[in-house]
This record gives sequence, structure tokens and C-alpha cells, in this order.
Amino acid sequence: MLLARRRTGTHQGGLWEFPGGKVEPGESPRQALARELKEELGVDVLDARPLIRIAHAYEDRKVLLDTWRVDRWRGEPRGLEGQPLSWVAAQELAGRPMPAADVPVVKAIQLPDTCLITPPSATEPARFLEELRRALAGGISLVQFRVFGLADKDLENLARASRRLCEEYGARMLVNGSLALLEKAGAHGLHLDRRRLRSTENLSGLLLGASCHDAEELALSRDRGVDFALLSPVLPTASHPDAEVLGWEGFSALVAELPLPVYALGGMTPQFLEKSWQAGAQGIAGIRGLWPGAIT
Repeated sequence: MLLARRRTGTHQGGLWEFPGGKVEPGESPRQALARELKEELGVDVLDARPLIRIAHAYEDRKVLLDTWRVDRWRGEPRGLEGQPLSWVAAQELAGRPMPAADVPVVKAIQLPDTCLITPPSATEPARFLEELRRALAGGISLVQFRVFGLADKDLENLARASRRLCEEYGARMLVNGSLALLEKAGAHGLHLDRRRLRSTENLSGLLLGASCHDAEELALSRDRGVDFALLSPVLPTASHPDAEVLGWEGFSALVAELPLPVYALGGMTPQFLEKSWQAGAQGIAGIRGLWPGAIT
């Protein structure tokens, strides 16, 4: 990721930031992105997509960051305004002093665009692990382990085997369950259901996800320091065909300017990935639409 250092004497001077600038009257964010990167870096944007929009209030001003991810460009980036530049690996961004408004951007960059949720039933552990391997081999790098109905020891063994498999492919696994299961499995984080989201447990230091269904739960996730949320149901699902759905407009309205990466959940398949970005999502999450095997 390319960072630029703000000039001393300016707002947030001396800190590292993502290159960009203000949207001029009559410009779309995409047009402003192309103009600013041409003026600041001397590059032409070839391929870019929305990443996250963040409203943030400093003591002296309010800002709205409409952040885009640029994957293809023409030209070699140069600091045309005298600003120092630095290429930084995504996982090392947190080590750079940056404006507070950029913190959610870092989280969004460090998360993939797809989150796989395991089927709730695993009566055939060997088959379960083989299908998980297929998903990981296909590029999945974030997994929510969510299995019910097994004896405690069997559940622990399956969770531990799943975590080892995830690490083999460089993926991270969150446990949707107890802290005890997380510790015994050696998982990388915890996914919070509605009840746990409202609990008073101190969960600092963990990678945290949360299941949300409305604005109140999204706000609670933000306040609890959750790293990302799943918002559902966006579309009808086979498991809950009669549930009231948000639709893409409803989803977009709830996540607009929220300083938290949010995945769209409910009826999701890879074909909705582009649509999810346009609606303000980090990407998609799902079970049936992402799991390689049949789910009953």
C-alpha cells in the first residue's frame, strides 16, 4: 500500500496517510480520485473500486473519507508536491502513525472481500475438512467456524483441525462459540452473536467479528471495538425464506459512513461481490453460496 506523509504545519501534519484529496464541486468521487492521484503522484488510474466510507469528527473539523482501492494504474508514483512516499505491506500499516480517521481504512485493507461461514452440521468430520480444504484452496482466507450438535470433545477436535487447515493456507479462523472453544482450538479470533455482542466481557486483543441485523447492533459493534460485522439478511435465503430482507438499498443506508468494515450476508454468492462493493460493503459472507459441498 502506498502512503504519503502530510506536510508539517498542515492539519494532521507529519502523519502518514493514503494519497488523495478533496472532491471538487461537480465531481464524482471516482473523478476526484483520478484527478487527485494524477496531480499528487503523476499516475493514471486504470482500475479502482469503492472500499469504505468513513465519517470522523476531529476537534476542529469533520471529515468524510470516501476511500477507494486502486489495483491498476499507469506510471510510477512520485511525490509531485514534495511529499515523502512509502510502500508498506498491508499487515504493517498499523505500525505507521496515521490520522485517527484512517484506522478503519487499515482494517478494511487487512480484511479479504469474502468471509466463509461453515455449515452448522458436521456429522462427517472428514468430509467437512475436505470441503473446507477445497474452499481454502479456492482462495478463502477468512473463516467463521460455526458448528453445532457435536459432543464437546468432538467439537474441539474439529475446531482444532479446521484451524490447522486454515493456517496451512494462510487463512484466519474465528470461532462462533465460547472463549473456551477459541482457546482450545487456537483460533485467531471470536465471532459474536447477538447475546455475546451485548455482554460485558473484555475481548480486547482478539480479532472480533459480529452478527448484526439493524442500526443499533452496528453501532454497538462499533462501540465495542469489533473489527468487522456481518449484516443480514440482504436477500432471501433458503434457511429463512420468510424473513424480512434489507435489500441492497437498505444495506447501503445502514452502512453509509459507518467506520467499520461490513460484509453483506444472506443469499450471497460470488456473483454479488461487485454489487456489494457498490453498496458500501467490505464484500460478501455466506454459507451455502460459498461452501464447496452440498448443505442439508
